[in-house]
Amino acid sequence: MSVIRHPNTAGATLTQWRYTATGGETSLSGTDGFSTALSYTVGSEQVFINGVLLERGVDYVATTGTTITGLTALVVNDIATVISPSSFNVANAIPKSTVTAKGDLLVASGASTPINLAVGADGTTLVANSSSSTGVAWAGPAFTAGKNKIINGDFGVWQRGTSFNLTGTDAYTVDRFLVSADSATGTPTLTQQTFTPGTAPVAGYEGTYFPRITLSSSNTAWYFSQRIEDVRIFAGQTVTLSFWAKSSSSQAVQYYFRQNFGTGGSSNINLSGSIGTIGTSWQRFTQTITLGSMAGKTIGAGSYMFAQIFNSSGVVASSTIDIWGMQLEAGSVATAFQTATGTVQGELAACQRYYEKSYPLATAPGSTSSQSGLVNYIAITSSAINNRCWVPFIVSKRTSSPTITIWSYHTGASGYAYNEGTGSDYSIGIQFQAERGFNLYPTSGSFSAGQVCNFYYTADSEL
Repeated sequence: MSVIRHPNTAGATLTQWRYTATGGETSLSGTDGFSTALSYTVGSEQVFINGVLLERGVDYVATTGTTITGLTALVVNDIATVISPSSFNVANAIPKSTVTAKGDLLVASGASTPINLAVGADGTTLVANSSSSTGVAWAGPAFTAGKNKIINGDFGVWQRGTSFNLTGTDAYTVDRFLVSADSATGTPTLTQQTFTPGTAPVAGYEGTYFPRITLSSSNTAWYFSQRIEDVRIFAGQTVTLSFWAKSSSSQAVQYYFRQNFGTGGSSNINLSGSIGTIGTSWQRFTQTITLGSMAGKTIGAGSYMFAQIFNSSGVVASSTIDIWGMQLEAGSVATAFQTATGTVQGELAACQRYYEKSYPLATAPGSTSSQSGLVNYIAITSSAINNRCWVPFIVSKRTSSPTITIWSYHTGASGYAYNEGTGSDYSIGIQFQAERGFNLYPTSGSFSAGQVCNFYYTADSEL
């Protein structure tokens, strides 16, 4: 028996079994001439005949740990030798059971004290953290600008109001989202809901609002979608749509994508399929889709990519559907939710590229109110030529011809502005408009120098 020392162990042994043949043996077992019983670790043994190393599985078979078979018959006085190491453990080795799941990491809480750090949430980053017992922690996600192509995916911007009656035709409600229900009788609605603190779907991301679709007793379908500017967005790529949803009653949800090539462009590319079943608790749904290529396509004016979730069958009448955290990103994995811009101000500005208004959220279009929050412009006039005022937009619009609507704060009448100098409403026209603003002028009468013109306006440049 030989002993081989390893620097990290108490020792490992090589056991040698040596046998002198009497002739004709094709197997080896039992004790040798030194009263050592044949014992080996399967797969680690070495077998020699007269000093020549045999090939395992070819020259012999060793599967039991105590017997060698399959030998060519031995000749008298042939020397058969079997050498096998004992099993051993490396001192201070870290047991593999320390890690318990995919993505776990080995870290330390002190000298010679390795422990397991569970895998972090999707999109998070491992950072140094002196307050953590291990000195490191998962953080984030770090904001990736432009990752999410859905604007207002956390539903923080509600310029048009907070309650809408739905019809069978898509209409803009919460900013950037088109919503409709089937044309059955009844009054389905979309309303703004406020999260109770601590109940938002994503821990650490306390969303403020979410939209709720409430169906009537006769509705059987709802549709929730956004048009994303330019059909070339993610063209030919694999993308992942994700969102959180819950319902007062279980119902299936589907997706529908349309690559619309715009006026004068190629025919639409349509993609659809099943996503899953919405339950009564918040749950994140994800769907991976490969979009059509632009090869050979003609892109016309006003192209867009249409992303929709819906249920056109199996909806329980009078049910409610809640949605939050909608995201569309490149790749086949739904990463941690982020808004398109990363800030409240950025999301508002992104929405205002398509729609803005000059009055407070609580003031409905066409209603009379105090002057608070209205646009007030001084019309400097001395002749019919310059009897106008330039109204700059808060954010430049998507197109050079947004739809401008003017209301008088005095009467709520459309197409009028209130002239404080005369105490009356003037009929107002739009003489010129562009991405950055519009010219407003009276179509009857004229302003005097220094008079104030009060009015509401909306500018709509939606896709």
